[in-house]
Amino acid sequence: MELSFSALCLLGCLGSVLGFGVDPSLQIDVLSELPLGDPLTGAFQVQGLHNGSKAFFFQGTSRNVKASPEKAELFFQKLRNKHEFTILVSLKQARLNSGVIFSIHHLDHRYLELESSGHRNEIRLHYRSGTHRSHTEVFPYILADDKWHRLSLAISASHLILHVDCNKIYERVVEKPYMDLPVGTAFWLGQRNSAHGYFKGIMQDVQLLVMPQGYISQCPDLNRTCPTCNDFHGLVQKIMELQDILAKTSAKLSRAEQRMTRLDQCYCERTCTMKGATYREFESWTDGCKNCTCMNGTIQCEALVCPISDCPPNSAPAYVDGKCCKECQPICVFEGKTYFEGERETIHSGDCILFECKDYKMQRVVKSNCAALSCPESQQISLSNSCCKVCKGHNFCSEGHKCLENSFCKNLEEKAVCSCRDGFRALREDNAYCEDVDECAEGRHYCRENTMCVNTPGSFMCICKTGYIRIDDYSCTEHDECLTNQHNCDENALCFNTVGGHNCICKPGYTGNGTVCKAFCKDGCRNGGACIASNVCACPQGFTGASCETDIDECSDGFVQCDSRATCINLPGWYHCECRDGYHDNGMFSPSGESCEDIDECATGRHGCANDTICFNLDGGYDCRCPHGKNCTGDCVHEGKIKHNGQIWVLENDRCSVCSCQTGYVMCRRMVCDCENPTVDLFCCPECDPRLSSQCLHQNGEILYNSGDTWVQNCQQCRCLQGEVDCWPLPCPETECEFSVLPENECCPHCVTDPCQADTIRNDITKTCLDETNVVRFTGSSWIKHGTECTLCQCKNGHVCCSVDPQCLQEL
Repeated sequence: MELSFSALCLLGCLGSVLGFGVDPSLQIDVLSELPLGDPLTGAFQVQGLHNGSKAFFFQGTSRNVKASPEKAELFFQKLRNKHEFTILVSLKQARLNSGVIFSIHHLDHRYLELESSGHRNEIRLHYRSGTHRSHTEVFPYILADDKWHRLSLAISASHLILHVDCNKIYERVVEKPYMDLPVGTAFWLGQRNSAHGYFKGIMQDVQLLVMPQGYISQCPDLNRTCPTCNDFHGLVQKIMELQDILAKTSAKLSRAEQRMTRLDQCYCERTCTMKGATYREFESWTDGCKNCTCMNGTIQCEALVCPISDCPPNSAPAYVDGKCCKECQPICVFEGKTYFEGERETIHSGDCILFECKDYKMQRVVKSNCAALSCPESQQISLSNSCCKVCKGHNFCSEGHKCLENSFCKNLEEKAVCSCRDGFRALREDNAYCEDVDECAEGRHYCRENTMCVNTPGSFMCICKTGYIRIDDYSCTEHDECLTNQHNCDENALCFNTVGGHNCICKPGYTGNGTVCKAFCKDGCRNGGACIASNVCACPQGFTGASCETDIDECSDGFVQCDSRATCINLPGWYHCECRDGYHDNGMFSPSGESCEDIDECATGRHGCANDTICFNLDGGYDCRCPHGKNCTGDCVHEGKIKHNGQIWVLENDRCSVCSCQTGYVMCRRMVCDCENPTVDLFCCPECDPRLSSQCLHQNGEILYNSGDTWVQNCQQCRCLQGEVDCWPLPCPETECEFSVLPENECCPHCVTDPCQADTIRNDITKTCLDETNVVRFTGSSWIKHGTECTLCQCKNGHVCCSVDPQCLQEL
């Protein structure tokens, strides 16, 4: 989703990095972590750009440079669910090579892949977004020139910066990469897989840094000290979460007030209800690890104080089901360790033997058949309480747990444990029982002037005192200068009420101190244009475009009709009719070129006729004729050089075009591919390449293509050239619309007018929605509709769109 608030980040500067060193916990040094250097890997250690680290030469196609599953998982533990990271590499890529620098993919899903195409002279970044769609960012740049380059690609949420040789080449707002890498994701270096995308050349210092400004370690002079876009994204997300909490709490308060109003009309005994049970006034009971009492209709609970257990021999205190405090339980002592009744332990002495504590002794358990596992042996782990192995990532919680109130089950590698929910703390050491933290009573809240702190389960909220109005979630004031228009904010500014005053902040697209705001055009207005509104330039005559960057070509656009003796010449912002070769201006200026007169080249000596020819003047030119009975050369002049009649040559800037001199005239055309010619240029004529090594395998592994063949695969145009497959995104027309949708099995999005049908939105944070409880929602936010469990609503640029989740209904 393209976020306009992400574009605000482009107006700021990059985040700070303290010093130029890198914390090892934030660094993935790929070349030092992979077992390279063995000839069998297809990568050989060579001299690098510098001597500070190892460099490796990648050649051929018989290689599989891939991280082991264990090593890849160590990499991904640092990258998983991160939205700020930097890719660094120093490389020297062979000319015309199109290869992958590294690829992180699972099945056909490329989560992060960096590619350099020498066929099309561009850098490509492939990734997946939170909508589970594949994206490709293309950066036109030549890396495959057999020269050393230092490349860095920094990503902070939806903000991307590409540096090459410490020069900022591109800066863009993109979809935020989705880095929830599934188990089984592979990490390849110098190739996409075992059949495609082979990089050819030298690589050094291949690193992934889990920080947004990692290029500073490569280019220290680029240090900056401002927040990153990911910081901004996090702040917006937190505001959305607080809005949701406010909406839910406001709805509860509203229902409570309605019930209290009805109750005040009759006499009722003050009772308390907890977990479906009703308790009378002053009645006490035990709930988990708390002693509770009903006092004037309010439940008051305090932590249960457990007595010190004095257990007899062969027993020890332990937790039992349904009890908060430990009770004496039978124990077994086995090899110096203590086990409680029912606990098991395995011993591996060739074969696995399982023991269980029973009747004060560790007794051998008859071995049962183990279920077949669906994972490879490298992914299987042994347990200390069972002879049956399980796969990594096994869901122990699904087998049953003892996590009770305000506690949830959490899977570890070999077992499950209990953990308290946010806003709660443990009542005993195993976290099975947790109590709400009263942020109000303990001073852990942010409520400010003129508010009262109200504790809520797992959180708190700030309520305005009587007679005061809300400023934000944490503070209130007695007067709203913004609402009563008693402020001095500019018409293009937003007014924010504060305690005792107000603040003015310029709207997005404007800049200033709030009392004076001027329009801001992020790309500037070029060629003398003036910024008159947010990203709107008023262009001078002769220029057009969003930033007045495009010169209007009056000649090709049909605005001008020059005389037949003149040629229209486009100039920046204007044009003129210039006399054609063979004519000159007679001094009587005419905009259309009517003042052009014929030049007698023969009389004035302005001809190029050879000495053995005769010059004949023509209208607008001349002709060189060979006298009767004589033989003339017919040579040509091309780019200031003499070319003899009949001479053939290849253009210096286009090796696939050939020119010839034919009786004084230069004729150029694309090279004709004669596949019978043994010296044919296979780069220009790939269809003439008969070598099996120049053939390419389709991505599905079932179709073989010859060099020069093209095809379309997954919305990409692919081409086989001398054994290398190069693919690039199919071009799509620009969708300059607010709402768009990408239909299934299509490659390009379409504009739609109904925001609820759109899956891509150009979000505008100045547009908000009112939900069903009259709570203001930012655009891009989502919430569960009040009074429902499965209706999800979203704010799309001021429009509320709700839909029912069928899977949620099935789970009810």
